[in-house]
Amino acid sequence: MKLETERYLAKADECLANAARTTITNDAGRSAYLAAFHAAQALIFESTGKIAKTHHGVHSEFSRLTMGKLELDGLYVFLSNAYNLNAVADYETGPDSIILPSCRHCRSW
Repeated sequence: MKLETERYLAKADECLANAARTTITNDAGRSAYLAAFHAAQALIFESTGKIAKTHHGVHSEFSRLTMGKLELDGLYVFLSNAYNLNAVADYETGPDSIILPSCRHCRSW
């Protein structure tokens, strides 16, 4: 495994640990997305040797690399759903801005 891949995975582990420690669901949603984002970066770097930094770049390349691979089936959906949690936590206002453990944003997981 390449050193940069190990670093991305360590960052993903750190984000998962943060999500598990928090009782604030918006913060957990943000951390869950960042864990998925860094894990996707790890797969991209390990597979291509390239660094994808933007959300769009990571999502696009991750989708390309995982499409049609049964062992990775559903991971792109998880990344996309986690991004939605992050967007709700950061940008929504009013009653839809709070992520609850049984929220509509999480039902597809």
